[in-house]
Amino acid sequence: MLPQTVPITEIVEETPTVKTFVLEARLPEAQPGQFVMLWLPGVDEKPISIAHPDPLTLTVARVGPFSTALHACRPGDRLGWRGPFGRPFRLRPDRPAILVGGGYGAAPLYFLARRAVEAGIPTTVVLGARTADALIFVRRFRQLQAQEAAPLHLLLATDDGSGPVEGHPTFPGLATEALRAYLADHPADPPPVLYGCGPEPMLVALYHLAREEGLEAQLSVERYMKCGFGVCGQCALDGLLVCLDGPVLTLDQLEGVADFGRFHRTTTGRRLPLGTR
Repeated sequence: MLPQTVPITEIVEETPTVKTFVLEARLPEAQPGQFVMLWLPGVDEKPISIAHPDPLTLTVARVGPFSTALHACRPGDRLGWRGPFGRPFRLRPDRPAILVGGGYGAAPLYFLARRAVEAGIPTTVVLGARTADALIFVRRFRQLQAQEAAPLHLLLATDDGSGPVEGHPTFPGLATEALRAYLADHPADPPPVLYGCGPEPMLVALYHLAREEGLEAQLSVERYMKCGFGVCGQCALDGLLVCLDGPVLTLDQLEGVADFGRFHRTTTGRRLPLGTR
Protein backbone atom coordinates (compact mmCIF):
# COMPACT_ATOMS: atom_id res chain seq x y z
CA MET A 1 0.00 0.00 0.00
CA LEU A 2 1.47 3.31 -1.11
CA PRO A 3 1.00 6.36 1.13
CA GLN A 4 -1.48 9.08 0.24
CA THR A 5 0.12 12.49 0.59
CA VAL A 6 -2.08 15.24 2.02
CA PRO A 7 -1.60 18.66 3.62
CA ILE A 8 -1.75 19.38 7.33
CA THR A 9 -4.81 21.56 7.97
CA GLU A 10 -4.32 22.26 11.67
CA ILE A 11 -1.75 21.74 14.44
CA VAL A 12 -2.69 21.91 18.12
CA GLU A 13 0.04 22.18 20.75
CA GLU A 14 -1.25 19.99 23.58
CA THR A 15 1.89 20.35 25.75
CA PRO A 16 5.46 21.51 25.04
CA THR A 17 6.24 17.95 23.84
CA VAL A 18 2.92 16.75 22.38
CA LYS A 19 1.16 18.04 19.26
CA THR A 20 -2.02 17.01 17.46
CA PHE A 21 -2.01 17.06 13.65
CA VAL A 22 -5.22 17.29 11.64
CA LEU A 23 -4.81 16.10 8.05
CA GLU A 24 -6.89 16.76 4.95
CA ALA A 25 -8.01 13.13 4.89
CA ARG A 26 -10.99 11.03 5.93
CA LEU A 27 -10.83 7.49 7.24
CA PRO A 28 -14.46 6.62 8.13
CA GLU A 29 -13.78 2.86 8.17
CA ALA A 30 -11.16 3.16 10.93
CA GLN A 31 -11.90 1.68 14.36
CA PRO A 32 -10.62 2.86 17.77
CA GLY A 33 -7.23 1.36 18.55
CA GLN A 34 -6.12 1.10 14.92
CA PHE A 35 -3.17 3.04 13.54
CA VAL A 36 -1.80 4.51 10.33
CA MET A 37 1.74 4.50 9.05
CA LEU A 38 2.68 8.18 8.88
CA TRP A 39 5.34 9.18 6.35
CA LEU A 40 7.38 12.36 6.56
CA PRO A 41 9.05 12.63 3.13
CA GLY A 42 12.81 12.48 3.35
CA VAL A 43 12.75 11.47 7.02
CA ASP A 44 11.00 8.21 7.96
CA GLU A 45 7.68 6.43 8.43
CA LYS A 46 6.19 5.54 11.85
CA PRO A 47 3.00 3.97 13.22
CA ILE A 48 0.67 6.49 14.88
CA SER A 49 -2.62 5.66 16.61
CA ILE A 50 -5.75 7.37 15.33
CA ALA A 51 -7.26 10.00 17.65
CA HIS A 52 -10.13 10.79 15.28
CA PRO A 53 -10.87 9.39 11.81
CA ASP A 54 -12.77 12.22 10.09
CA PRO A 55 -10.77 14.33 9.56
CA LEU A 56 -7.79 12.09 10.23
CA THR A 57 -6.29 13.32 13.49
CA LEU A 58 -3.03 12.08 15.01
CA THR A 59 -1.39 13.03 18.30
CA VAL A 60 2.38 12.67 18.49
CA ALA A 61 4.87 13.09 21.34
CA ARG A 62 8.35 14.40 20.54
CA VAL A 63 10.64 11.50 21.51
CA GLY A 64 13.12 10.98 18.64
CA PRO A 65 14.34 12.20 15.24
CA PHE A 66 11.10 11.45 13.35
CA SER A 67 8.77 13.11 15.86
CA THR A 68 11.16 16.06 16.26
CA ALA A 69 11.05 16.64 12.49
CA LEU A 70 7.27 16.22 12.51
CA HIS A 71 6.90 18.79 15.29
CA ALA A 72 8.76 21.28 13.09
CA CYS A 73 6.05 21.01 10.40
CA ARG A 74 3.52 23.78 9.81
CA PRO A 75 -0.05 23.83 8.42
CA GLY A 76 0.12 23.33 4.68
CA ASP A 77 3.10 20.98 4.84
CA ARG A 78 2.37 17.57 3.35
CA LEU A 79 2.49 14.19 5.08
CA GLY A 80 1.92 10.71 3.71
CA TRP A 81 -0.28 8.10 5.39
CA ARG A 82 -1.49 4.59 4.74
CA GLY A 83 -3.87 2.41 6.68
CA PRO A 84 -5.78 1.76 8.82
CA PHE A 85 -3.90 -1.20 10.26
CA GLY A 86 -4.17 -3.46 13.28
CA ARG A 87 -6.79 -5.05 15.50
CA PRO A 88 -8.99 -2.45 17.22
CA PHE A 89 -10.58 -2.20 20.64
CA ARG A 90 -13.88 -4.07 20.83
CA LEU A 91 -16.62 -2.53 22.93
CA ARG A 92 -19.06 -4.76 24.80
CA PRO A 93 -22.56 -3.24 24.54
CA ASP A 94 -23.63 -5.29 27.60
CA ARG A 95 -20.79 -4.07 29.86
CA PRO A 96 -19.68 -0.70 31.23
CA ALA A 97 -16.35 0.53 29.85
CA ILE A 98 -13.38 1.83 31.84
CA LEU A 99 -10.73 3.52 29.71
CA VAL A 100 -7.30 4.07 31.27
CA GLY A 101 -4.82 6.31 29.46
CA GLY A 102 -1.30 7.32 30.37
CA GLY A 103 0.29 10.43 28.83
CA TYR A 104 -0.46 10.72 25.11
CA GLY A 105 -2.27 7.37 25.30
CA ALA A 106 -5.29 9.57 26.03
CA ALA A 107 -5.60 10.44 22.32
CA PRO A 108 -6.62 7.04 20.87
CA LEU A 109 -8.85 6.46 23.93
CA TYR A 110 -10.74 9.64 23.01
CA PHE A 111 -11.71 7.92 19.75
CA LEU A 112 -12.88 4.90 21.77
CA ALA A 113 -14.78 7.06 24.28
CA ARG A 114 -16.68 8.78 21.47
CA ARG A 115 -17.77 5.40 20.10
CA ALA A 116 -18.75 4.16 23.58
CA VAL A 117 -20.87 7.25 24.27
CA GLU A 118 -22.49 7.01 20.83
CA ALA A 119 -23.36 3.36 21.59
CA GLY A 120 -24.95 4.29 24.92
CA ILE A 121 -22.34 2.46 27.00
CA PRO A 122 -21.72 3.86 30.52
CA THR A 123 -18.07 4.94 30.40
CA THR A 124 -15.44 5.89 32.94
CA VAL A 125 -12.20 7.50 31.72
CA VAL A 126 -9.07 7.56 33.89
CA LEU A 127 -6.25 9.75 32.57
CA GLY A 128 -2.84 9.88 34.20
CA ALA A 129 0.38 11.81 33.69
CA ARG A 130 3.45 12.83 35.68
CA THR A 131 2.17 16.40 36.16
CA ALA A 132 -1.02 18.34 35.54
CA ASP A 133 0.65 20.15 32.62
CA ALA A 134 1.24 16.81 30.89
CA LEU A 135 -2.42 15.73 30.88
CA ILE A 136 -3.93 16.04 27.40
CA PHE A 137 -7.42 15.95 25.87
CA VAL A 138 -9.08 16.85 29.18
CA ARG A 139 -11.28 19.49 27.56
CA ARG A 140 -12.32 17.08 24.81
CA PHE A 141 -13.34 14.41 27.31
CA ARG A 142 -15.27 16.98 29.35
CA GLN A 143 -17.15 17.98 26.21
CA LEU A 144 -18.12 14.33 25.77
CA GLN A 145 -19.63 14.44 29.26
CA ALA A 146 -22.17 16.96 28.00
CA GLN A 147 -23.60 14.49 25.49
CA GLU A 148 -26.78 12.69 26.50
CA ALA A 149 -26.23 9.34 24.78
CA ALA A 150 -24.51 7.74 27.79
CA PRO A 151 -22.98 8.89 31.08
CA LEU A 152 -19.23 9.55 31.06
CA HIS A 153 -17.27 9.89 34.31
CA LEU A 154 -13.78 11.44 34.15
CA LEU A 155 -10.98 10.81 36.65
CA LEU A 156 -7.62 12.59 36.44
CA ALA A 157 -4.44 11.44 38.21
CA THR A 158 -1.02 13.07 38.48
CA ASP A 159 2.09 11.38 39.84
CA ASP A 160 3.13 14.54 41.70
CA GLY A 161 -0.37 15.40 42.91
CA SER A 162 -0.54 18.63 40.89
CA GLY A 163 -3.85 19.98 39.66
CA PRO A 164 -6.68 20.74 39.12
CA VAL A 165 -6.87 20.69 35.30
CA GLU A 166 -9.54 22.70 33.46
CA GLY A 167 -11.20 23.06 36.86
CA HIS A 168 -11.32 19.29 37.30
CA PRO A 169 -9.78 17.80 40.48
CA THR A 170 -6.89 15.33 40.28
CA PHE A 171 -6.07 12.17 42.22
CA PRO A 172 -2.56 12.29 43.75
CA GLY A 173 -0.87 9.17 42.39
CA LEU A 174 -0.76 6.81 39.44
CA ALA A 175 -3.71 6.24 37.11
CA THR A 176 -3.78 2.59 38.17
CA GLU A 177 -4.00 3.65 41.84
CA ALA A 178 -6.91 5.95 40.98
CA LEU A 179 -8.53 3.03 39.17
CA ARG A 180 -8.16 0.72 42.19
CA ALA A 181 -9.79 3.31 44.42
CA TYR A 182 -12.62 3.79 41.92
CA LEU A 183 -13.28 0.05 41.61
CA ALA A 184 -13.36 -0.32 45.39
CA ASP A 185 -15.94 2.48 45.69
CA HIS A 186 -18.02 1.53 42.64
CA PRO A 187 -18.72 -2.23 42.48
CA ALA A 188 -20.51 -2.97 39.23
CA ASP A 189 -22.79 -5.75 38.02
CA PRO A 190 -22.11 -6.69 35.28
CA PRO A 191 -18.37 -6.03 35.76
CA PRO A 192 -16.75 -3.44 33.49
CA VAL A 193 -14.30 -4.09 30.68
CA LEU A 194 -10.93 -2.34 30.99
CA TYR A 195 -9.31 -0.67 27.98
CA GLY A 196 -5.74 0.64 28.31
CA CYS A 197 -3.33 2.71 26.25
CA GLY A 198 -0.10 4.24 27.51
CA PRO A 199 3.39 3.42 28.76
CA GLU A 200 4.04 -0.30 28.98
CA PRO A 201 4.70 -0.32 32.76
CA MET A 202 1.18 1.04 33.18
CA LEU A 203 -0.19 -1.67 30.87
CA VAL A 204 1.59 -4.34 32.92
CA ALA A 205 0.00 -2.93 36.07
CA LEU A 206 -3.42 -2.97 34.36
CA TYR A 207 -2.84 -6.58 33.28
CA HIS A 208 -2.21 -7.67 36.88
CA LEU A 209 -5.06 -5.56 38.25
CA ALA A 210 -7.49 -7.09 35.76
CA ARG A 211 -6.34 -10.62 36.64
CA GLU A 212 -6.73 -9.88 40.36
CA GLU A 213 -10.21 -8.41 39.91
CA GLY A 214 -11.37 -11.00 37.39
CA LEU A 215 -12.02 -8.37 34.73
CA GLU A 216 -11.81 -8.56 30.96
CA ALA A 217 -9.19 -6.18 29.56
CA GLN A 218 -7.88 -5.03 26.20
CA LEU A 219 -4.49 -3.31 26.13
CA SER A 220 -2.88 -1.38 23.26
CA VAL A 221 0.80 -2.35 23.04
CA GLU A 222 3.40 -0.31 21.17
CA ARG A 223 6.34 -1.77 19.23
CA TYR A 224 8.66 -0.54 16.46
CA MET A 225 7.20 -1.22 12.99
CA LYS A 226 8.42 -0.87 9.44
CA CYS A 227 5.59 -2.23 7.27
CA GLY A 228 2.43 -2.29 9.39
CA PHE A 229 1.02 -5.48 7.90
CA GLY A 230 3.14 -8.41 9.05
CA VAL A 231 5.93 -8.67 6.47
CA CYS A 232 8.99 -7.21 8.20
CA GLY A 233 8.63 -8.91 11.60
CA GLN A 234 10.10 -5.90 13.43
CA CYS A 235 7.17 -5.68 15.85
CA ALA A 236 7.58 -9.23 17.17
CA LEU A 237 6.43 -9.66 20.77
CA ASP A 238 7.48 -13.25 21.51
CA GLY A 239 5.23 -15.20 19.13
CA LEU A 240 2.95 -12.27 18.35
CA LEU A 241 3.19 -9.59 15.67
CA VAL A 242 1.85 -6.38 17.16
CA CYS A 243 0.80 -4.98 13.77
CA LEU A 244 -1.40 -8.01 12.99
CA ASP A 245 -2.27 -9.64 16.32
CA GLY A 246 -2.52 -6.20 17.96
CA PRO A 247 -1.86 -3.49 18.72
CA VAL A 248 -4.87 -4.18 20.95
CA LEU A 249 -4.24 -7.45 22.79
CA THR A 250 -6.36 -9.34 25.30
CA LEU A 251 -5.20 -10.75 28.63
CA ASP A 252 -5.19 -14.26 27.21
CA GLN A 253 -2.99 -13.17 24.29
CA LEU A 254 -0.53 -11.57 26.72
CA GLU A 255 -0.49 -14.53 29.09
CA GLY A 256 3.06 -15.84 29.38
CA VAL A 257 4.52 -13.29 26.91
CA ALA A 258 8.03 -12.83 28.31
CA ASP A 259 8.81 -9.61 26.41
CA PHE A 260 5.70 -7.79 27.68
CA GLY A 261 6.89 -5.13 30.09
CA ARG A 262 10.51 -6.24 29.76
CA PHE A 263 11.99 -6.06 26.24
CA HIS A 264 11.59 -4.28 22.90
CA ARG A 265 13.42 -4.46 19.57
CA THR A 266 15.46 -1.76 17.87
CA THR A 267 15.44 -0.78 14.18
CA THR A 268 17.99 -3.56 13.58
CA GLY A 269 15.92 -6.15 15.43
CA ARG A 270 18.19 -6.17 18.47
CA ARG A 271 16.36 -7.12 21.68
CA LEU A 272 16.92 -4.60 24.49
CA PRO A 273 15.39 -3.92 27.91
CA LEU A 274 12.30 -1.73 27.68
CA GLY A 275 13.16 1.94 28.06
CA THR A 276 16.63 1.66 26.48
CA ARG A 277 17.58 2.59 22.90
